[in-house]
Amino acid sequence: MKVSSFNKMGILVIILLATMTNIAQGQGTRVGFYRTTCPRVESIVQSAVRQAVRSNPTMAPGLLRIFFHDCFVNGCDASLLLNGSSSEKTARPNLPLRGFQVIDAAKAQLERACPGVVSCADIVALAARDSVVLTGGTSWQVPLGRRDGFVSRASDTTNLPAFNDPITVQIRKFSDKGLNTQDLVALVGGHTIGTAACSVFSYRLYNFNNTNRPDPSINQAFLPQLRALCPNGGVLESDAKLLSNPTTQRFVQRFSGVRGTPNLRFNVEFGRSMVKMGNIELKTGRQGEIRRVCTTTN
Repeated sequence: MKVSSFNKMGILVIILLATMTNIAQGQGTRVGFYRTTCPRVESIVQSAVRQAVRSNPTMAPGLLRIFFHDCFVNGCDASLLLNGSSSEKTARPNLPLRGFQVIDAAKAQLERACPGVVSCADIVALAARDSVVLTGGTSWQVPLGRRDGFVSRASDTTNLPAFNDPITVQIRKFSDKGLNTQDLVALVGGHTIGTAACSVFSYRLYNFNNTNRPDPSINQAFLPQLRALCPNGGVLESDAKLLSNPTTQRFVQRFSGVRGTPNLRFNVEFGRSMVKMGNIELKTGRQGEIRRVCTTTN
């Protein structure tokens, strides 16, 4: 049976409407989300991060931790940035965090370039990636399209992974967010840049490729600060736990290139795990909002 032109047009309209509905409701993030609406978004954020890290290298691990702490509470929705007497910022695990002013600076520039377009949550995700790149780490493509949340409660931070959690508790907390044990080792081993990652990172600071010299790709201006964060031979409590538990030990060994184990490239897997974490409990489409100022809802 032939399908009339009218019926064909009707079918096409239905398909288009369905596609538009999916886009409106949000089906996750994607690389290039702002390609037409704010094409300079990545360069603007990177410029703000570069300026801050040049002035104070400790801003780099701070920005990475902001992303980590935000995503584990109500998803990656910049709820951590909201001010308030009992907001996430006021919770004990978040009191040492630094770098909020860098996010605010990037947001102010973006509001001038493309007002009301780029979410604070996406700025946090980009700043985390750039903080790694600017301290000599690898880069990865950051899928964008997150929306900002309305709710920020200090009481919601109780399930944040802590450095002194038993490994079994950390595994459960990561699993609850859809992240596996390899993600745990990669993210806990890297989310403070050169501190918790000493067991898999220090060779780049002191003995890259058995040269007894640092990795030449690391920005030499940051090398003293990174070495101070990760003393040669120093192992923190979080590292010791990862190394002593058989479940996580095998991933540490694979990242470290221990002979007889299938190697995992830390930089590659860290980037993949960051993307996975960046998609926790997304708000997209019509959910949430695009804040004009990151510290308050519109």
